[in-house]
Amino acid sequence: MNIWGVHNNTLTTELVDEGFISLGWDDLGDLRSISAGREGLKNALAEAEPDAKPRSIAGQAGVLTRFRDEMRPGDVVVAPYKPDSTINLGLVVSDYYFEPTAETHKHRRKVEWKRVGLPRTLFSQPALYEIGSVLAVFRVRRHRDEFFAALDSPEESLDELAKTIDLAADESATDDEVDQPRASRIERHTRDFVLETLHRKLSHQDFEEFTAALLRAVGYQARVTQYSQDGGVDVIAHRDPLGVEPPQIKVQCKHRTGTVGAPDVQQLIGTQGPGELSLFVTLGSYSRDALAIERQRPGLRLLSGEDVVTMVLENYSELPEAWRSIIPLTRVLVVADIAEG
Repeated sequence: MNIWGVHNNTLTTELVDEGFISLGWDDLGDLRSISAGREGLKNALAEAEPDAKPRSIAGQAGVLTRFRDEMRPGDVVVAPYKPDSTINLGLVVSDYYFEPTAETHKHRRKVEWKRVGLPRTLFSQPALYEIGSVLAVFRVRRHRDEFFAALDSPEESLDELAKTIDLAADESATDDEVDQPRASRIERHTRDFVLETLHRKLSHQDFEEFTAALLRAVGYQARVTQYSQDGGVDVIAHRDPLGVEPPQIKVQCKHRTGTVGAPDVQQLIGTQGPGELSLFVTLGSYSRDALAIERQRPGLRLLSGEDVVTMVLENYSELPEAWRSIIPLTRVLVVADIAEG
């Protein structure tokens, strides 16, 4: 059984809702009509992209060959989900097929999703680095045990699953982690490092203090309410120095990497008075019901872990030294993904 990493930066919720994985290259038509294996695909790509370099054509043909020919029903799919940077795991349940009625990404395979929305913090950094490939389809070779552990433990809570995956990571750890440090990999590694640090090194109370500091870094006045007696409000933020002018922002913090549901969001809304705004901050993601509340509720904003990391990176220099020492970062120039190897 192979494990395949599949990246999709075009489609989002329909992948899980309708149970499939997909690729672009729609102009090629049904890949089953292209004979002669990988060479046939290379010829078709060269005809469709006459200005492309041979190396680019070969790389694209490799992706299409893996998806059409090498992937098999029963294989495991590891699919990073870009909107909230979680990870979905599933089993391939069909051969390749072409969906002519789809607007885009017509090359598809059916997938039975087994675990969706898994926090990236469950997995080791080397495993995350491996699935950060710039390729759309690639074989996962070095950290298979971690993903098998997650797939084989569907009933475990996130805390229990983290322990199971940690054991698998210890057993499969190697010293020969080698790969090209291109820009997207380094950026993802940095984002994972920030998220992991906030999760592992801060207590819930620390996270409330950090959230207040982050809000101050982007220009708000912010203070933490009395811990454990806040009635669902952890931080109060406002624009004016005295905090007497509207609107006041009531902030609830959840120091966890799992999924926040509608009941938690409703609790925060219950504290919102006339003219006040509400902000929910978590290191994880939100359920669909929670996101639906945000769309329908004026004055409510839900910040996910990825949003928090983005704010940290964009406002890092404005954070106090005490927080920067916990999340040590430096700015560098790196090789762009489009650079030829």
